Amino acid sequence: MDRKYNQGKAKGGFSKSHNTSSYRPGRATGRDSSPKGGYKSQPKAHSVSGDNNYNRDDLIEGRNPCLEALEAGRSINRIMIAKGTHDSTIAKIMHLAKEARIPLAEVERSALDKISVVGSHQGVIALASAKEYCTVDDILTRAANLGHAPFIVILDGINDPNNFGAIIRSAECAGVDGIIIPERRSVQVTPVVAKVSAGACEHMMIARVVNISATIRELKEKGLWIVGTDGGATQMYKDVDYKSPIALIIGSEGEGMSRVVMSNCDHLVKIPLMGKVNSLNAATAAAIVMFEAVSQRCGL
Repeated sequence: MDRKYNQGKAKGGFSKSHNTSSYRPGRATGRDSSPKGGYKSQPKAHSVSGDNNYNRDDLIEGRNPCLEALEAGRSINRIMIAKGTHDSTIAKIMHLAKEARIPLAEVERSALDKISVVGSHQGVIALASAKEYCTVDDILTRAANLGHAPFIVILDGINDPNNFGAIIRSAECAGVDGIIIPERRSVQVTPVVAKVSAGACEHMMIARVVNISATIRELKEKGLWIVGTDGGATQMYKDVDYKSPIALIIGSEGEGMSRVVMSNCDHLVKIPLMGKVNSLNAATAAAIVMFEAVSQRCGL
């Protein structure tokens, strides 16, 4: 790859129409596999178009997600803990909450059950400020500040919160600079996503954009190489130079990447499958490719 990465803003930076407001972690305050490519989704616990409680983004449920939110400096209004819930993690949550002067309330477990979205709150729910998102430029700035070539993941219409949460968790572990998702027709950061990510969403920069294809074109203008995962590709996923500035695209659980997004890819890659089942879960496929990038970038 010899495309020159331009750290400066492409044509004045990413258009505001492609980005929403600013979430910065740490601030106080697959589609069914078919020749077209996709990855089979996990069974869905909820539908994206579900009730208002499911789609709310101000609930943080579970011990690890609440602990990670506190340690990341997420703005939290109140933490509710079920009566009789005591262990070292709960004790640490209470300690951090008191240090941050966040109100604590001991409530009946049934009260948590009534407001829980994920159904496994583990005796603790935090009421936080609504989730905010970053811009694409924020993600690129992070990579520049860390002194490495950008490594971005783009999700083209992932609708399963389990897949999204798992991808966030793997991306954070793989050192991905940020994730880009569409503003519409895609699952957002919900309590289910936060729970599945094991709190990783508190440390991962996530940008929402109006137009994925336009964002990809702007990333290419800045020198990033676009790698799309597709079950019908001829190039193997290991045959790409992931040390270069990279944006990895993972298609949705039902249809893979859209035709327009696919046409903007520099590389279409596939993962070899040896069994009778001809599909991988989107989150699993994403993790395989992300950690190939880690391997190359670490010189392994």
